[in-house]
Amino acid sequence: MREVNELINVDDPAWPLLLQELSGTDVPVEVLPGDAETGRASLLQLQVSARSNLGGMVLNCGGLLVDSGWLRIFGSPSGADAEGLPGLAEINAMPATFDPAWQSGAGLVVAHDVLGGVFALNGGNPRDAGRPGEPGEILYFAPDALGWEALGAYHSAWLSWILSGGLQEFYEGLRWDGWRDEVSVLNGQGLSFFPPLWSAEARQDLLATSRRAVPMAELLSLSRDSCLQFDGADPGFLGAV
Repeated sequence: MREVNELINVDDPAWPLLLQELSGTDVPVEVLPGDAETGRASLLQLQVSARSNLGGMVLNCGGLLVDSGWLRIFGSPSGADAEGLPGLAEINAMPATFDPAWQSGAGLVVAHDVLGGVFALNGGNPRDAGRPGEPGEILYFAPDALGWEALGAYHSAWLSWILSGGLQEFYEGLRWDGWRDEVSVLNGQGLSFFPPLWSAEARQDLLATSRRAVPMAELLSLSRDSCLQFDGADPGFLGAV
């Protein structure tokens, strides 16, 4: 078990290089202010160092709002954060004080999107958890398919893919004219569709659906309930919001 200073004081921290990548991207990204104390506590609990992009983000920023808030990547936000973005520790229900016995279970939730999609770092035993992919690989819970899919990338490569514009193709068919203006005012909420995204009606004509802003907790709960209703398969932990 490494001490927090050992995790922070590394020769090659990821944050300066990540800042360069953030400043050079054409993708709209807002870097939220972070809380240093929360960041240090999260690093200690996760036992990841500032050498990784995950550790650098958690230690140095409150999270990233990508594409006007369509995607929310979690960090360690300050209490005065006006965007309403929860932190990685809150989303993953980490203990208030360091607990060496705590584990992230099936996976560590690292981001939510406005549709109720969930990006997570795979846990150490994905097969036992009923999830695809390899340990440490990024998974996506797709609200239009009601299941997890492995993305074939680990955290750093996933983040670089996002900053290189990968979301445009990833969400093809799930965006509509004016989506950016609609999403930018949600303040941490998600969008609930009717008929839902997984329905045949929505798949055939997304523009024929109606949308309303709802708390993310409600949106994630709807997805879980739908999974249980259709095939009895529990998607597992989607984030504590």
